[in-house]
Amino acid sequence: MLFDTHVHLNDDQYAEDMDEVIARAKNAGVEYMVVVGFDRKTIEKALEIISEHDLIYASVGWHPVDAIDMTEDDLQWLEEVAAHPKVVALGEMGLDYHWDKSPKEIQKEVFRKQIRLAKRINMPIIIHNRDATQDIIQILREEHAEEVGGIMHCFSGSAEVAKQCLDLNFYISLGGPVTFKNAKKPKEVAIQVPLDRLLIETDCPYLAPHPYRGKRNEPSYVRLVAEQIADLKGISLEEVAQITTANAKKVFGID
Repeated sequence: MLFDTHVHLNDDQYAEDMDEVIARAKNAGVEYMVVVGFDRKTIEKALEIISEHDLIYASVGWHPVDAIDMTEDDLQWLEEVAAHPKVVALGEMGLDYHWDKSPKEIQKEVFRKQIRLAKRINMPIIIHNRDATQDIIQILREEHAEEVGGIMHCFSGSAEVAKQCLDLNFYISLGGPVTFKNAKKPKEVAIQVPLDRLLIETDCPYLAPHPYRGKRNEPSYVRLVAEQIADLKGISLEEVAQITTANAKKVFGID
């Protein structure tokens, strides 16, 4: 039983075959998923998906790339949709210094506002980080995000940075890159982070694991992530599946 903690089934790439993609995931042992919305369009689609599928949940937030577009009305709307019984987290949120659409100061402000909302409604948060590690950790500390904790999504940092995140009450989520042959950092993180603090994800349709690298990713491939972690830790796939699923249920508050 596997739990893919970060999917974008609300992406247009699944418009034609979403039911088949979900069926393949179930056949691969993927019982639970969280579909992540990060703007009005993707949040509305995520809410539609979770209304139609029992064991698919949603997270809602505002992506840092689009921080410049977020209004106070959007923030209020996030609070309203977060009250949905199958919305289990806020995010993805964070900082992205790779793309330059939203100025860094606006990204930081929108990030802080979402953390404060999460604390007010007592929800875990899902962190997007691209080329902004130290600023993210500083903001998490200053805003006392450890009070709600959450997930470092598609973690790409070092084992030392992972330790800082663990100390802030965050789980480390690994995706397709841990299966890449030349990916030293994710493999070191998989070895060093305790299994009871690890999660698995695909971030589909992005970052497909080996041997599908460069192709459209999908939730069934999360099994390959779990197999790689099992291999690196020298334990069984069943143990990785059992513990990472229990971890995900704990962080998301799913019975």
